[in-house]
Amino acid sequence: MTIRLALTADIPKIMHLISKVVPLMRAVGNFQWGDDYPNPEVFANDIAIGQLWVAELDDKLVGVSAITTDQDPEYADAGWDINEKAIVTHRLAVDPDCQGMGVAKALMNQAEAVAKASGISILRVDTNSENMATQALFPKIGYQFSGEISLAKRPGLRFFCYQKLL
Repeated sequence: MTIRLALTADIPKIMHLISKVVPLMRAVGNFQWGDDYPNPEVFANDIAIGQLWVAELDDKLVGVSAITTDQDPEYADAGWDINEKAIVTHRLAVDPDCQGMGVAKALMNQAEAVAKASGISILRVDTNSENMATQALFPKIGYQFSGEISLAKRPGLRFFCYQKLL
């Protein structure tokens, strides 16, 4: 598996992956993503600022993740000091045909590599309260549950926050 920075040319493949993931999310009651988000503009912005990573397996794009320092103000509700520098994983998605193959773990490991290279010792991530796959994954790779929050940009939904200290 190869993890690399995404290119603008990857956006159609990324959107195809998202189009496969969103219906499965909805089927299990996870409405974190929809027709409006994430969208090509969000991914183009991530690429422009060098924070979007993709996973490839046999030359096929099988995963995507934004590895950022962007912390939502609501993270303070999880007891986090959002003025502390942290690497935050957003927009993590894995091709349903490749789930269980370590793609999400590899992308989360890339977040850790970015943190180490940046001299940042805090990793953070949030996930929808209905996303059982990430709730199982994050503790397995050393993240601790920090609390439950709501996000203004996704009203009516609940999110679980996880943190890992290096």
